[in-house]
Amino acid sequence: MAAATTNDLQEQTPVPIPALMRAAVYRGVNDVRVETVPVPKINDGEVLIRVHSCGVCGTDLKKIHTGSHSAPRIFGHEISGVIAAIGDGVEGFAVDDRVMVFHHTPCGKCYYCRKKTPTQCNDYKRVGVTAGFEPAGGGFAEYVRVLPWIVHRGLIRIPDGVPFEQAAFVEPVNTVYKGICNLALEPDETVLVIGQGPIGILLAALAARTGAKVLTSDLYPERHKIAAVYGLHHPIDASKEDVVAAAHKASEGRGADAVILAVGGNALIRTAMDSARPGGRILLFAATQHTEATFDPAVVCMDEKTLMGSYSSSFELQPEVEKIVFGGYRNGFDLTRLISHRFSLEDSVEAIRVASNPSATSMKVFIQP
Repeated sequence: MAAATTNDLQEQTPVPIPALMRAAVYRGVNDVRVETVPVPKINDGEVLIRVHSCGVCGTDLKKIHTGSHSAPRIFGHEISGVIAAIGDGVEGFAVDDRVMVFHHTPCGKCYYCRKKTPTQCNDYKRVGVTAGFEPAGGGFAEYVRVLPWIVHRGLIRIPDGVPFEQAAFVEPVNTVYKGICNLALEPDETVLVIGQGPIGILLAALAARTGAKVLTSDLYPERHKIAAVYGLHHPIDASKEDVVAAAHKASEGRGADAVILAVGGNALIRTAMDSARPGGRILLFAATQHTEATFDPAVVCMDEKTLMGSYSSSFELQPEVEKIVFGGYRNGFDLTRLISHRFSLEDSVEAIRVASNPSATSMKVFIQP
């Protein structure tokens, strides 16, 4: 495992682009191998990025473990790095610029974009960043190729003084902020966030910015200690306490106005719904796998509880997200404190194993080529 340092503000002198590179290649279900592959060639309108940091996201893990995508591919989409080469026609960027990149962007014009559901846009479903093979993000590699429509809208310059690691959080923070905005929280409300992994903490921290009272639930006291660093001081120890009862006690017996489920799987959907007050909202944030789930429909009809979903990012929110991530680093919102493990690319299989088996001491896992 690489040394746990965050002193990544200074990039070394540019080096020639090699013909070959190392990458963590997905070859099938639960089969990722570190291999030597060609460095992607870029065309007009495209950019080549030398990857500095890439977070391991739960959606990457889902694809690896379920075989939902064909092989071979190179995953990884929470990417920050340095522009190594620029194709003809690219404007506004230069070699050596420090950037983060989104792996898909909406068209901004279609029916779904007009209806404020851009993640359902056909353009959004096209991944536009690749390290080779079918585009799949590619951040688990030394270099990634950014296709023209991503260069146009999804390539973001990192301000001076902001570390690469902090910048790699822009994409996940956008997804989280979108979910919080969809809830339309008010200052007099009580919010319960179930799960205090890195995404759960981000959800809770951004919910707290609305002025609402935020309860956090997790099985691990160690995670509550990290959450406290981000101003979250109403922990529920799910290993000892009844989460539903605790949520009602903290809200004058009503139940939480909003409940956010930041844990994958269906086991806690009932807990989330029972923790919400009549007329409350339940946001399923981590339910990205297609499975069947059962719940009492009467709580939606008679108790008027609203079951909501939120998936991926919104480019309408991007200016505010950049203020949160880039400006936040200067003002105490240091997201690098969520990182528990940093692995070299050669150790990326171990990085995936650690991220796939969360424990009390594991939070955000990064791969750094």
